[in-house]
Amino acid sequence: MGKKMYTVTIGEETRQYAEGTTYREIAEEFQHLYPHPIVLVYVNKYQLQELGKKLKKDCELGFITTAHHIGLETYKRSMCLLLVKAVHNVGGYDNVERVRIHFSVSKGYYCTVEGNVTVDEAFLEKVDARMRELSAEQVPIQKRSVHTNEAIDLFRRHKMYDKEHLFEYRRVSRVNIYSIKNFEDYFYGYMVPDTGYLKYFALHLYEDGFVIQMPTMNQPDEVPPFEPHRKLFQVLRESVAWGDQQGIDTVGMLNDAVTKGNMQEMVLVQEAHQERKIAEIAKMVAERPDVKFALIAGPSSSGKTTFSHRLSIQLRVNGLVPHPIAVDNFFVDREKTPRDANGEYDFECLEAIDVDLFNENMQALLRGEEVYLPVFDFKSGKQNRSTKPKKLGENDILVIEGIHCLNPKLTEMLDDANKFKIYISALTQLNVDEHNRIPSTDGRLIRRIVRDARTRGNSAQKTIAMWRSVRRGEEKNIFPYQEEADVMFNSSLLYELAVLKQYVEPRLFGVEKDSAEYAEAKRLLKFFDYFVGIESDFVPAKSLLREFIGGGCFQV
Repeated sequence: MGKKMYTVTIGEETRQYAEGTTYREIAEEFQHLYPHPIVLVYVNKYQLQELGKKLKKDCELGFITTAHHIGLETYKRSMCLLLVKAVHNVGGYDNVERVRIHFSVSKGYYCTVEGNVTVDEAFLEKVDARMRELSAEQVPIQKRSVHTNEAIDLFRRHKMYDKEHLFEYRRVSRVNIYSIKNFEDYFYGYMVPDTGYLKYFALHLYEDGFVIQMPTMNQPDEVPPFEPHRKLFQVLRESVAWGDQQGIDTVGMLNDAVTKGNMQEMVLVQEAHQERKIAEIAKMVAERPDVKFALIAGPSSSGKTTFSHRLSIQLRVNGLVPHPIAVDNFFVDREKTPRDANGEYDFECLEAIDVDLFNENMQALLRGEEVYLPVFDFKSGKQNRSTKPKKLGENDILVIEGIHCLNPKLTEMLDDANKFKIYISALTQLNVDEHNRIPSTDGRLIRRIVRDARTRGNSAQKTIAMWRSVRRGEEKNIFPYQEEADVMFNSSLLYELAVLKQYVEPRLFGVEKDSAEYAEAKRLLKFFDYFVGIESDFVPAKSLLREFIGGGCFQV
């Protein structure tokens, strides 16, 4: 008896395939229609699957290439497995104690190696050669499912204690293990079928470790130049060191702190650490007597509003009188707002701000004049004048918040001596384990889902749908100017994801299964399975986290 045949629809075309045909075999027939490698498939529009899966029923398929953000993340995740394998091959399994993939630098990941090895140019050249050798061999990336208890024993034998801790808290009964030539590891997310897909990368010696540079979504077949941002790197490295000092560098260690430690003390220590950083920034501002404008910028859900309030309190401690100003009040009238490529109002471009009026008002305040600042009415889309004038005294300082505050064009008519620029972002220092990063963008998206639901009544589905557009705006309007900052502040808290879990999970479960946003919601739900949740009662009223979960002392 022949194999059962199934009908597969791909775009406008319908074909017949035998039961057990892999999605990879089907993808190879259509690869010539795509300029970049197909790495995953959507089954029936919204069910994401690896190419190694086999056909079991009639279905509709859609292909995901490395030019798609999900496809690129799959490529980068697989590259991490190849990297860790090569480092162990070159350094020797007995010599390499830990390979840590920390955070993003340039367009890659900053990594360190611990053990009886020296990471220098010669070492990196050997790792590079080994990775390219394995890529040329097109070694299958094998996947097997084991019982969670077996996985814990496996990682204990491999001395991967971070993963042992992680899975002690997993409630699922089975775990997927990936391997290249018997080198086994766990990765959170999908992988490419074999090492032959992993052609584009570069290794750069940097600081105490190295960076693996990888392609971007816009150019998935090219490795971009290595352009590290030194100020951002220093803040990230300092944050990692703080996590190490607290003994909370991975989710497993956080779970240990939640279940076995003093939860209240842990929260208070994290909050005190942030307060000290804010106090240090305020002191830096106060030590520059010419500064009249504290300019605060950062991407979405960084906690800019709460930070500006807490900074203002610390500025008062230093003898200054702060006055908050939101750049959003300088929006041009709605009908004058530029439109994006889709014909929608582009509120995030600089041209949406009345830059000339902003500079005129700021200059007038510097001259000691009374100024009626604008107040933007978001309902009518009109810019109105304040009924109360503002005038700067000798010790007064304006605390100005807005996404363009680090863009020199916003303050081009103001003397640099009068400016103090602050970049704030939630730079997640916690990782799932030593090889699975938690991107800062995930932390900010989770914050935004919680806040949007509370303050705007938005569903998680709507927030997720908007997120790609928000990210594009950040890439264009915020990140290019982050190194302009006099100081950077990390608003991420080591414990926050354990608190946000209880707020975001119900929202994510509400995402419709037949929606384009379901795959992302499902990914985040799986992500939160790693965490032991905690109540928000321990979170102080002045915490940056209160901006998102509510109950803060700075909220009106």
